[in-house]
Amino acid sequence: MTVVIFLGSLLAAMALGIPIAYSLLLSGAALMWHLNTFDAQILAQNTINGADSFPLLAVPFFMLAGEIMNAGGLSRRIVNLALTLVGHVRGGLGYVAVLAAVLMAALSGSAVADTAALAALLLPMMVRAGHDKARAGGLIASAGIIAPVIPPSIGFVIFGVAANVSITKLFLAGIVPGILLGVAIAIAWYIVAKKENITPPPKATGAVRWQALRDSTWALFLPVIVLVGLKMGVFTPTEAAVVAAVYALFVAVFVYRELKVSDLYGLFVSAAKTTAVVMFLVAAAMVSAWMITVAQLPAELVSLLEPFLGNQTLLLIMIMLLVIAVGTAMDMTPTILILTPVLMPVVKAAGIDPVYFGVLFIINNAIGLVTPPVGTVLNVVAGVGKMKMDEVTLGVLPFMVAQFVVLFLLVLFPQLVLGPLKLFY
Repeated sequence: MTVVIFLGSLLAAMALGIPIAYSLLLSGAALMWHLNTFDAQILAQNTINGADSFPLLAVPFFMLAGEIMNAGGLSRRIVNLALTLVGHVRGGLGYVAVLAAVLMAALSGSAVADTAALAALLLPMMVRAGHDKARAGGLIASAGIIAPVIPPSIGFVIFGVAANVSITKLFLAGIVPGILLGVAIAIAWYIVAKKENITPPPKATGAVRWQALRDSTWALFLPVIVLVGLKMGVFTPTEAAVVAAVYALFVAVFVYRELKVSDLYGLFVSAAKTTAVVMFLVAAAMVSAWMITVAQLPAELVSLLEPFLGNQTLLLIMIMLLVIAVGTAMDMTPTILILTPVLMPVVKAAGIDPVYFGVLFIINNAIGLVTPPVGTVLNVVAGVGKMKMDEVTLGVLPFMVAQFVVLFLLVLFPQLVLGPLKLFY
């Protein structure tokens, strides 16, 4: 009955058009009322405690770093570097999108920010070159969701806080799977692009490539600083976010000189607005998470899935299918916050490595950003490219399939995640 009360109140509130954060608060209050423990003071206290977390300070700084990189020319130089390296091959602009997405993912960790930048820079170029607009938009959308997987990742930060898992380990474990996602998208693009008869641009000369590399060197140093600093223990993930924001600001203002001091206020406000949405979601979700624990819903789920606990692969497949279904109707952050406290006891009971599960979970939620009907990243591409949602949805299908193949390969072969983690950590 408690499951019905929780899910019923949550889904009913969302169906009425109530924002997800308020829906989470209502579902938590409904559970408190059902258990005869309703107390407004406890409700307020858990809401405040939900956002009172040092690791979550990484979120606003990574958001700010992403805003600065897009406005300060760092993202554009990364795209230009990719263009000089692979733009001349058949379907080259598609490979440019994938390569640029992988490089930019190591800068910001925000799928929406990276996708918006890629769509604005590359989509018009791909259309002018003769590529199908919907297919090009689908490629850019699918490439954009690599951002939550390759560190630094805002999704890993939120999951690490909600699941009490090392964020540093999550960051390092996401490197190889993120690259595999990029390779899978590139293979899918190779198959799709063979059907198009488009003349690629001429190959860039060595001098042009060297100039592009020199221009982007300052931007490329950012992920190196973050990853080396984390591996060497120089700073925590939260401190890494501060380093990323300050470094991006320094490069944009003093090195590239494309960002004026007068522009900073607008960037700070934009990052603050996005952060406020995420942090309120986290705070509201902690109320539901606390009530889920009090109502012993995880214990009920563990007993329900007990027949699968002896087979980790089968259990993970069941969980991944559940997350896929939820991801079609809900955005990434609320999905992480709602499902993490419910699924983690099951994962631990089955003896699955929490870091390994976290990587699979975040990849699945990232793919949810391009699954209709919600598909936040699809909406971004449709808005930037001035296309209909159903057009972008059709264009993204082959690349989405490729990403699901990678996800289930990681389920079947855990060493693809755990092996590199042992190497990096």
